[in-house]
Amino acid sequence: MPSPKTLSGTPRQHGFTFPAEWSRQQATWFSWPRPEGISFPSKYHTVPANIALFIREIAPRQTVHINVPNENYEKIAREQLIAGGVPKRFFGPQTELDESPSRTSRIQFHYMKTNEAWCRDHGPAFVTRTRRGVRELAIVDWGFNAWGGKYPPFDSDDAVPTRIAEEFAQRKQKLTSRRFAGIFYPRHPRTNSGTPVIMEGGAVEFNGKGTVLTTESTLLNKNRNPNLTKKQIESFLKDYYGQSHVCWLGDGIVGDDTDGHIDDLARFLDPRTIVVALEIDRRDANFKILRENYKRTQELRDQDGKPFNIVEIPTPGFLEHKGQRLPATYLNFLFINGAVLVPTFRHKNDRLALAILQKHLPRHKVIGVDSVELIWGLGSIHCLSQQQPA
Repeated sequence: MPSPKTLSGTPRQHGFTFPAEWSRQQATWFSWPRPEGISFPSKYHTVPANIALFIREIAPRQTVHINVPNENYEKIAREQLIAGGVPKRFFGPQTELDESPSRTSRIQFHYMKTNEAWCRDHGPAFVTRTRRGVRELAIVDWGFNAWGGKYPPFDSDDAVPTRIAEEFAQRKQKLTSRRFAGIFYPRHPRTNSGTPVIMEGGAVEFNGKGTVLTTESTLLNKNRNPNLTKKQIESFLKDYYGQSHVCWLGDGIVGDDTDGHIDDLARFLDPRTIVVALEIDRRDANFKILRENYKRTQELRDQDGKPFNIVEIPTPGFLEHKGQRLPATYLNFLFINGAVLVPTFRHKNDRLALAILQKHLPRHKVIGVDSVELIWGLGSIHCLSQQQPA
């Protein structure tokens, strides 16, 4: 398989940037869960049908790429998706990795081993630029250590961005409408030369104008990049995502084993608007955490020094499984072309949350998708997916 070109310098130096999630997309990437994985203990049999509910909404609007270990897993995943209501017309013929998928197939499989299903965190970060009229795409391959080494092994997950880049190099005209430029590898400064910088896609949120929003509880945690200062981490965020400004929030919600990803706490709805989760029950452990983050969003300024518009959204309350608090939130939603897929939890606040998002996203169809089965794995649709810009 051809090797992708390793790009020197940083994406920012070359004019690449990470687009806002609501930008036009070509595809959504997933890593299909395996029964031998640890993310859904005793509940795996319910999870594929739940993921199928989301893919059923995505496939009519854009391509869906699914990573599976081999041909047998592709067959299993196809059967699970079809059983979950995904129409057969979205599938092409079952193919080997090095064969070209059908041009008409909206769901395409890629043979690459993964440890777990959380593609937002172990998948590639796609950055784009347009130079001299040529639209280009590159991949940033951050290091991945399973949220501070909590869930070994994670070697296969860590290799996913480069494996996807190899496929782009092999058949780029089939996978992207842009020219594929190559791959960037963020590495620690000279004091720790060659060590990958750890980053997760769920830890960062972008407004499309140069601002990245993140949390101290994740990126400043010593289980990620203990040798980097806050200033150095900000430099990596700016340089490798092509941004100019970093905004910080504090702690994550209870039950979030990522140490506090931003995609459970606060999300951009447009370049000037942040939607923030709030808990109204003072007895809830999340009450104080979310109030503090809400206050901090009110003090944030964008890349031009202007305050953001802040929208409040409720939480789905207290959810647990076998005594473990689950990180249920409506903010783990996913932008796709023309729509936003929002996890719901069979709670009285579901309708209110959907109505709030629909009010502030009039150009998108806001679609609620039951995610009770997924949240038992401590994540939802945003955690499971990674968008590829058009």
